[in-house]
Amino acid sequence: MLQINEFLSLIDSFIGGAVWFPYALLGTGLFFTIYLKFPQVRFFRHALRIVSGKFDRKDLPGDTSHFQALSTALSGTVGTGNIAGVAFAVHLGGPAALFWMLVTAALGMCTKFVEVSLSHKYRNKLDDGTMAGGPMYYMKNADFKIGGKKVNLKWLATIFAVATVLSSFGTGSLPQINSISSTMLSTFGVNQMLTGAVLAICLGLVIIGGIKRIAAVTSKLVPGMAIVYFIGAFAVIFFNIENIIPSFVSIFSDIFTGTAATGGFIGANLAFAFNRGVNRGLFSNEAGQGSAPIAHASAKANEPLSEGMVAILEPFIDTIIICLVTGLVLLSSGVWSEKHNNQFEYAEIEILNDSYKESNPDNSKTIYDHLNGIKALPVYTGALNVVDGKIQNEDITFLHSRSFAENVMVYKNEGLLTDEVFTGQVEIVNGTVTDSKPLKFIGESLVHSAPLTAIAFNRGFFGDYGQYIVSIGLLLFAFSTAISWSYYGDRAMTFLFGSKSVIYYRIVYVIAFFFAAFQDTTIIWTLSGITIALMTIPNLIGIIWLRKDMKQTIKEYGEFFEKTFPGEKHPKF
Repeated sequence: MLQINEFLSLIDSFIGGAVWFPYALLGTGLFFTIYLKFPQVRFFRHALRIVSGKFDRKDLPGDTSHFQALSTALSGTVGTGNIAGVAFAVHLGGPAALFWMLVTAALGMCTKFVEVSLSHKYRNKLDDGTMAGGPMYYMKNADFKIGGKKVNLKWLATIFAVATVLSSFGTGSLPQINSISSTMLSTFGVNQMLTGAVLAICLGLVIIGGIKRIAAVTSKLVPGMAIVYFIGAFAVIFFNIENIIPSFVSIFSDIFTGTAATGGFIGANLAFAFNRGVNRGLFSNEAGQGSAPIAHASAKANEPLSEGMVAILEPFIDTIIICLVTGLVLLSSGVWSEKHNNQFEYAEIEILNDSYKESNPDNSKTIYDHLNGIKALPVYTGALNVVDGKIQNEDITFLHSRSFAENVMVYKNEGLLTDEVFTGQVEIVNGTVTDSKPLKFIGESLVHSAPLTAIAFNRGFFGDYGQYIVSIGLLLFAFSTAISWSYYGDRAMTFLFGSKSVIYYRIVYVIAFFFAAFQDTTIIWTLSGITIALMTIPNLIGIIWLRKDMKQTIKEYGEFFEKTFPGEKHPKF
């Protein structure tokens, strides 16, 4: 597992985790915001009127209503990114990372407006009567020109479709069930394999019905799960009301400097906060990734811009509202910088070849430089000497989850109901645990992802019952995301290999969903970052190429609206 994680981390460092990726994503959103004159602001109110059904007509082509398409797309974005992703971003980059998530969403509202409009414009009607769309269709069907000559971008469409299939696992399936099973285990003690098996069966029953059943389920799940989650979140925020203003200040005060050390948090520089905030913001709202256009392509409309306007609402709801609320829960409760007792993940353990003390400011600064890639420290290779579960080595520093680990105990991991302490030696190579003996490390360190949000929800009016709200909310959020992403994947498979390939894809999708329930969380998240980038890059190339097409589409919609709905108030198109 350690070797797999190192390999995936290397790949991620060149794409999703690379320095240039956040700039490419935000730069595209900023370009279209200026080029199209702030459509996310101008068309916001009009988008609300469209999604309310104000301009719906029964004879329009498509399979779902605007609201159902929005619910399906939202169910694909509102998921672990809002619960686990925010906690992971704050854990890595501090409160400043939350600011960059919000910036990603504000610009992403415009990016999603563009990609959904283009997808809807170039969607296809399949032999079974259903609609299929997405970036692969506008890459294939639109008129791309270089020097006045038309060029065929079907190769780019193929790359995107393959990336969509991969990302349906990396974004929609694996991290969702992994977060659910981890939370169910920590909250209720439910075996991860059992959680995976039950939900895999439920997933299979839903996705077999196709987009109409998916839309029917998600349109009911999304409002319900949002209500449950907000009740729990505001119970924490109001309970810690005196910390709200300091929490807001912390989000904006360290934007250009990074977050200083506080509590068990070592600190993060600007580059780390920026990169992780943008990366997690994209995972949360998927603006620019090209996934939501696939869901919106099924909506009943004959004017592509109307559906693009509906898509403006997604990043606003998903990130600016829900992620901000989650962030305030984490910050106001104070849990993000506290150490908590937890079972260590092997991929997040790092053992240094010297003794550093957290109480020593110089030592803490040295560890800060190491964790933020400024100056690497030598790592330990050798054996840990363990007696009755306690590590005897004094010339090492045990790090876990980017923090000094405390009170570390080593136990035998043999599936017993009671933990038995370990005595013996544990093999360490290059700072990581490579010993083949079944062991588990339990101690105090920073916590991230869904378990951190669960701890934060216990700091409210509901007390220890708050964690159950997170578990239920995560179950609904993440499960609905997995449902929607199965649809994205089967549309990509249809594009690549025809409709007969979908059944085989769905079988593999459900099987992978089950196995991901009990895999290493860090590896799952690293894989997710890679697959997100693989989809995003060709999509950004495509929409920038069609920028003039997009401006013309806005003009055409204005003419259509004034002719079809005379006398109705509308923004200036």
